[in-house]
Amino acid sequence: MTEPLIDRDALALHRRRAARSDAPATFLHEQAMDEIKDRLSMVNKSFMKPAVISGLPAVWSDMIPGSRHIADEDLLDLEEQGQDLIIHALSLHWANDPLGQLIQCRRALGPDGLFLAALFGGTTLHELRTAFAQAESDLYGGLSPRIVPMAEIRDLGGLLQRAGFALPVADSVPFTVSYETPLHLMRDLRAMGEVNALTARARRPMRRALLMRACEIYAESFGTADGRIPATFDIVFLTGWAPAPDQPQPLRPGSATTRLADALNTKETPLKD
Repeated sequence: MTEPLIDRDALALHRRRAARSDAPATFLHEQAMDEIKDRLSMVNKSFMKPAVISGLPAVWSDMIPGSRHIADEDLLDLEEQGQDLIIHALSLHWANDPLGQLIQCRRALGPDGLFLAALFGGTTLHELRTAFAQAESDLYGGLSPRIVPMAEIRDLGGLLQRAGFALPVADSVPFTVSYETPLHLMRDLRAMGEVNALTARARRPMRRALLMRACEIYAESFGTADGRIPATFDIVFLTGWAPAPDQPQPLRPGSATTRLADALNTKETPLKD
């Protein structure tokens, strides 16, 4: 039997430690929450049966008054067509089966129900990935899994379609956070509960030589003129609707009656064969 990608027990432990922290780092959750609220404000519809899926209930529980909070387990506590709005709140990147999560959410929505998700993807922490990969290669001649794989936006849009959502949309909002040193970034990641929970992770403590070499490479490769280091967090937002008979439907390819060049009042330039 294939081992799961994510060690859910380790992930739960990291989250409990983050929740008990004197200074939990929730600013990215707050950014994602604000973005989701903005998107909901543009939807001309009232939702009576909302649910929020999250690994940090203390952060997300009050986002929508009266919403159900669902733990982001592999098997979600959702009933078929039991909700009209589901928000997957910055935890889908920790799913062992992201497509399975999307399918469960799709089945839990009634007709014309809305699904919104925020997750880390794309270029998230690419600076830290690069620094550790180079440091480990320099010192030990190999690599070990340290950061959860991040899906690309095109692939995530495809997963929405495969899960059966209508009108699927995937877009991303990058955030760049400035830190004094890479160690300050790693401290924030611990306070977020976003540290290594991969099943295949090394179980021994990280050697100091590796940590220091990674910090050195990070500062040399990405450091700014003022001596600080940037950290990229690429938050991908997914939107999809449960199909309903009265929803807008895409036209068949080739059925257009107006040329795009005419609509834009521009000259069309044919491509060479």
